[in-house]
Amino acid sequence: MDYQVKQEGIILHEEHMELDDTLDCGQAFRWEAVPSDYFRTYKGFFKKIPLTISQAERDGGIFILHGVSEEDFLNIWFDYFDLGTDYGELKRRFSQDEVLSRACGYAKGVRLLRQDSEECLISFILSQNNNIPRIKGIIGRLCDMYGGFPNIKSMEGVTAEKLAPLRAGFRAKYIEDCVRRVTSGELCLENIAKMPTEQAQKALMTVKGIGPKVAMCVLLFGMYKTDAYPVDVWIKRVNERFYPNGLPDCVKGVEGIAQQYLFHYIRTAGEAAVSQQA
Repeated sequence: MDYQVKQEGIILHEEHMELDDTLDCGQAFRWEAVPSDYFRTYKGFFKKIPLTISQAERDGGIFILHGVSEEDFLNIWFDYFDLGTDYGELKRRFSQDEVLSRACGYAKGVRLLRQDSEECLISFILSQNNNIPRIKGIIGRLCDMYGGFPNIKSMEGVTAEKLAPLRAGFRAKYIEDCVRRVTSGELCLENIAKMPTEQAQKALMTVKGIGPKVAMCVLLFGMYKTDAYPVDVWIKRVNERFYPNGLPDCVKGVEGIAQQYLFHYIRTAGEAAVSQQA
């Protein structure tokens, strides 16, 4: 990774990143592709901080963070895009396994987004039994209601009835319970982030409606517990087909990052991925 400070913003050189793979893979819900003169441009947020980021060409590894100062790049976006992690080395490590080698070659631009824990928690509660366009719609209405994505303290006392304009369905009751537990001090996200992953997962699952998969997503994307391994229908299929005896040793400690490659591969390559022999 290297970067330059230019008049138009930060010019980032990172060969192990691709905007579609990273921003449109279901790990975050406030990024939208927009028309531009570049290969790809997205607009989105970290908390209430906006960013427009462009990918100059398909495989060049050159990105423009428009209008971003060096201070904001280093203090906000460097961590958000996990730029301190060597994904080239991770992919070399994962490629000891045949299936992961194919997944890394297929989705070579995947990176983990290091998101705000509160936003991640609320977002993945809303994601349950839902599709990405509808999740984005609900979250958009939530941001309209609060003037940006709210921190949980600002939602204190919220009820499912007050959340009715979101059209979130049964999930509104889950948000009500989550907000109550956090604002009362019953659930402390800072403490959960310090727990071993299995213990942290159980703590999050005390919130109404949070199951094993959502809890693991919050730990991985919102607390950067890289050993958290969310299992949805796609990853269950991967596990049953390729890893009936467990994941390979080469992913130990970073199972969650490996999961991102596997998820993108199986979800988008479909039968072509499943039909290949491990």
